[in-house]
Amino acid sequence: MYSRSSEPVRFERDCPAVLVPQGDEVTLPAGTVGYITQALGGSWTVFVEGNLMRIAGKDGDAIGKPPAEPLVLPEGAGDEDVERLVWEQLRTCFDPEIPVNIVELGLVYLVELYTPESGNGRGVRVRMTLTAPGCGMGEILVDDVRSKLEQIPTVTETDIELVFDPPWNQTMMSDVARLETGMF
Repeated sequence: MYSRSSEPVRFERDCPAVLVPQGDEVTLPAGTVGYITQALGGSWTVFVEGNLMRIAGKDGDAIGKPPAEPLVLPEGAGDEDVERLVWEQLRTCFDPEIPVNIVELGLVYLVELYTPESGNGRGVRVRMTLTAPGCGMGEILVDDVRSKLEQIPTVTETDIELVFDPPWNQTMMSDVARLETGMF
């Protein structure tokens, strides 16, 4: 779901947030008033007191939003089913400033499943980049990818690495992303 409107919200409880684009973690106290400017991938970007703040999906209740439904795999799911769900989850990860997911932006360089050393479940290895190396949201996006992949049944381990080779450029964006951002 994407919202281009400015839906007013009042925080019902103290809520952790991330300052965009710096990536600094802050706590917004109960009673804080703001406006949702982007609602994508189960997280929200909220405009509060002149700043953009990212609210994680697990904290949606603080602004009156329901939690995400748990992920399910069909019985006897194989690696293909898990990989399909991995890509679906990656498409729910968004830069808080850009209304396009990280897959369409061309930020995901590698996805592969592996068997963890423990032999239990599945591991998922992801190599991804950022639109700009100095982006303060880098670790926040990596954590978002990790937490979304760890929600997948049978995934017991993740290996997410932020890389900058090759450097990202606009030609890596899908046609959908170029159209959405006006870079066509």
